[in-house]
Amino acid sequence: MSPSVINKPSELIIAIGEALRPIYPGLKVGGYQDFDGVVDDAWVLIAIQRDAAGTRANDGRIAHVLTISLQGVVAGKSGHSGFEACNLASALKDIVTDNRWDVSGGQCDLPMSIEAVPSTFTSGEQVYDAWTVSFSQTLYFGPPLLDEPTGTPKFAFTSQVSNIDDPDQYTALA
Repeated sequence: MSPSVINKPSELIIAIGEALRPIYPGLKVGGYQDFDGVVDDAWVLIAIQRDAAGTRANDGRIAHVLTISLQGVVAGKSGHSGFEACNLASALKDIVTDNRWDVSGGQCDLPMSIEAVPSTFTSGEQVYDAWTVSFSQTLYFGPPLLDEPTGTPKFAFTSQVSNIDDPDQYTALA
């Protein structure tokens, strides 16, 4: 199977969700708008927290440094939902480490600055125990500039041309 191609930052969220679902079949995965308030097992709520400019790739693609959050929300069935959320966050950190979400290494760097912190999630009147795993990941969008050549490289010696601004007086590099 060939790696996925991502053209927009939001497509990384979809790729992360698709990577998490088979690992934890009972886990509900989605965005905050998908949360239905029913926490039978657990939820992972995925969001882009930030999209910063990065250094262009060697092939000229534009870099986006995305800060992603995965908030693990668990039910308080056992009375230890805070610990269960911590355990879920620990498992998510292990998955995030070295994961490119089936996107090629030329388009997606490895995650950086991975951390997990305790949090709460509020939906309506209900407050849930949660832990949030956050990390930064750089994606490179657009076609590589190497695939869009600007033409045949040419040169000219100023002493041999009458007009340095006339491209017809330049010679192709061999």
